Amino acid sequence: MRLSEGVEWGLHCVTLAAVLPPRAALPATRLAEYHDVPTAYLAKHLQALSRAGVLEAVPGPRGGYRLARPAGDVSVLDVVEAIDGVEPAFRCTEIRRKGPARLPSREYRLPCSIHVVMNRADAAWRAELARTSIADVVAMVADSAPPLALEKGFHWFQEVLA
Repeated sequence: MRLSEGVEWGLHCVTLAAVLPPRAALPATRLAEYHDVPTAYLAKHLQALSRAGVLEAVPGPRGGYRLARPAGDVSVLDVVEAIDGVEPAFRCTEIRRKGPARLPSREYRLPCSIHVVMNRADAAWRAELARTSIADVVAMVADSAPPLALEKGFHWFQEVLA
């Protein structure tokens, strides 16, 4: 399974938004700067996250993006689906009904076994993402990020939000 880079960018931006002070917001340019990604491409993903109700777009000179609801109420799946959509990762084209072993359609009463397995795997993957909140991710970052990176990020916040 391969997700778009927008999913990674979106997850990082949403995680960053989760640690903003109350009522603070970061513009797309600052979020792009923090993650060293192109602003124009990131802006599309931020807009998708806003349309999905994950982020809230705040107008004005101190505007930008912030979480639309508490980090514990936003799942990783919410971010993935906002950016990459809700379609299953696997698309069955029923190739079992082609080639030299093909039969009339009426003979295929049961779903394709490969399709069934792939749907089960997709459901398990989505369930894990739905079970993991952005608050969980923030806690994981706090436990696993290098302390110096956290310190540098904190200083960057102080400068940008001043």
